Amino acid sequence: MTTTTGTTTPVLQGRNLVKTFGRVVGLDGANLELYPGEVLAVVGDNGAGKSTLIKCFSGAHTPDSGEMQLNGQRINFTSTHEAREHGVETVFQTLAVSPALDIASNLYLGREVRKAGFVGKVFRTLDKKGMRQDSAQHLRDLGISTLQNITQAVETLSGGQRQAVAVARAAAFGSQVIILDEPTAALGVNESARVLQMIQDLRDRGLSVILISHNMPQVFEVADRIHVARLGKRAAVVTPQTASMNDVVAIMTGAMTVPDHEQQLTPVN
Repeated sequence: MTTTTGTTTPVLQGRNLVKTFGRVVGLDGANLELYPGEVLAVVGDNGAGKSTLIKCFSGAHTPDSGEMQLNGQRINFTSTHEAREHGVETVFQTLAVSPALDIASNLYLGREVRKAGFVGKVFRTLDKKGMRQDSAQHLRDLGISTLQNITQAVETLSGGQRQAVAVARAAAFGSQVIILDEPTAALGVNESARVLQMIQDLRDRGLSVILISHNMPQVFEVADRIHVARLGKRAAVVTPQTASMNDVVAIMTGAMTVPDHEQQLTPVN
């Protein structure tokens, strides 16, 4: 396992983040760097602080101390809405989709577009036709071919298709960063493969992606770098080229330690 030092400015960065819940320590001086146009996998055992860390960046939690930056500018999100306004979109494990609504309505959930002119301003009439057309274009841009009918209710979709809707919504409005929390946890082999392909497509479009996952083969398939969390801190950052799955598991469990000055690796170009 080899290490070097990176100099590229991160698109998203956290320094010495601390978050406690009463006597429970979620983050204990955690650091993270996400670079432009990369997939950064965040792995770790249960209780390592993965979800707490990404919830700070998504606005669901506010760190007790530490500093977060977006493109070199200090940020302090107080809500997920504020994070979205800055181009940071998150797909949580619960997906946060509305089963009774159709695909287009879910893509624009909370961002509904009104019709232009008097009807939209006074009667607050939604531009359903325009939203459906734009939703269909977003799906085409992502190469999602499994969702043919944009007016289909989400409750009639498979697990993989629902995940595709959630990812498409994030991709449509996430101009900076997309965070995916266990996106394949409840999916079969074929549907997982489609989601992994979407992640690679997002990276190819220049977006930065944070992937939280327990599935090590999938992590090594799509990640440019792998952030290993342990006990609320960053234990190491490795790449699929510089470390094996056994190395990563050993770092996660504490069987292998990495000196502080070697924890950060050069971003993959």
